[in-house]
Amino acid sequence: MYKNKAFDAQSWPLPDTEFENCTFTGCTFNQTDLSGFEFKDCSFHSCDLSMVKLEAAVLHGVLFENCKLIGTDFSKVSRFLFTISFRKSILDYCLFHKTNLKKTTFDHCSLRETIFAEADLTEAKFPQSDLTDATFEHCNLMSADFRTAQNYTIDTSQNRVKNARFAYPGVLGLLKHLGIALEDD
Repeated sequence: MYKNKAFDAQSWPLPDTEFENCTFTGCTFNQTDLSGFEFKDCSFHSCDLSMVKLEAAVLHGVLFENCKLIGTDFSKVSRFLFTISFRKSILDYCLFHKTNLKKTTFDHCSLRETIFAEADLTEAKFPQSDLTDATFEHCNLMSADFRTAQNYTIDTSQNRVKNARFAYPGVLGLLKHLGIALEDD
């Protein structure tokens, strides 16, 4: 197990699979198999984790900042103690199926064509995030905050949105599934 260590691109690969309170900066994990790895209270800065494999990986208290996670499937991570947050990261084409994302923050992130299916996004926050063509299917979005999120469409008949927070003009994304034409005078 590695504790309180800092890693960069030259440090990888490492023989151990457990990391606690570690920092990864500028590392490329593109298409790397991190299945079964444990990351507790770790942070990733300016790393490429696109198409990384995370089957049964433990992500507890993990921050991804200025990272690329394109096409990453988060639905296969260990559900035990799963807590993550994202800041200024690219999460395009990701999958969050049956994932517990309660209170997760997606701050200034790109989530284009990302799929949220049967995910629990209670109290999740999306400040300044781009949700172009993102899909929300049968999700719990109760008390989620979309006030400064952009380009989202949410079918309110398929998702729980009670107490969710929206602001104009983003709130118009709730009307798209209703087939309503909104026009100025």
